[in-house]
Amino acid sequence: MATAELGGRSAEKLFSLSGLFAVYKPKGSTSAAVLNLLKERLLAEAGVQAKASKRKRQALKIGHGGTLDSAATGVLVVGIGKGTKMLKSILAGSKKYTAVGLLGRATDTLDATGKVTEEKPYDQITKRDLENVLQKFTGDIMQVPPLYSALKKDGERLSTLMKRGEAVEAKPARPVRVYSLSLQQFQPPLFTLDVECGGGFYVRSLVSDIGKELSTCASIQELTRTKHGPFTLEEHALHEDRWTIDEIARSLEHCMSLFPEEQSHKKFKTEHPGETAVSREDK
Repeated sequence: MATAELGGRSAEKLFSLSGLFAVYKPKGSTSAAVLNLLKERLLAEAGVQAKASKRKRQALKIGHGGTLDSAATGVLVVGIGKGTKMLKSILAGSKKYTAVGLLGRATDTLDATGKVTEEKPYDQITKRDLENVLQKFTGDIMQVPPLYSALKKDGERLSTLMKRGEAVEAKPARPVRVYSLSLQQFQPPLFTLDVECGGGFYVRSLVSDIGKELSTCASIQELTRTKHGPFTLEEHALHEDRWTIDEIARSLEHCMSLFPEEQSHKKFKTEHPGETAVSREDK
């Protein structure tokens, strides 16, 4: 079979894909960078070259369902085709994280990538102290978002403004929900938490606030998103070596079974290639 014919069939299949699936985001990459790499891989496999018209390349409509910190790893939910329209509504459910915190050290970013801003003793803190404090951060609480975040001021991300050295005021505390919070391991200065939370919640802020509540300071060392909506790290997140058109088609079929049948057929029916939108959604 001619290469052009193969490429044509691959492109037809790619532009017909529609729905939600999940990929694994590695440490060190931004969510946007992972999405861009995924898109480039799929377009290249479909034979749509980098020099192709901008309109043709933008015809692949793709977006992600929520920014994951560049230092974090785990589940990144991706919408393709009409699935991009469902990212906000379908993923309004909870997210689960495993976080490793470090007692006695605070940073400007609230994680291991930032500059150390404070160090305090932590030897007095016991496992029971930490477990008791966690109860204060469960349920409906108020939380101040980190200065280094994707939240925006005058159209620019706070993190971008901070990196430029501009003065940035903290956003006001806002209501967030923590469904469950448990201590999995305590080996001072390190402690490991499992967190299940709603949208708009920052685990970095949680760990920092826990440190303050214990009369010391704390920052995140490692953060992994283990679940987002119905998508789990173990079962659904595709690693980079599986970012192919056929693998994603299979994953879409599997992942759509996670949703009510009526909703899947109504919202995620396969598009005809000629109906594919010409806009791109990066979130």
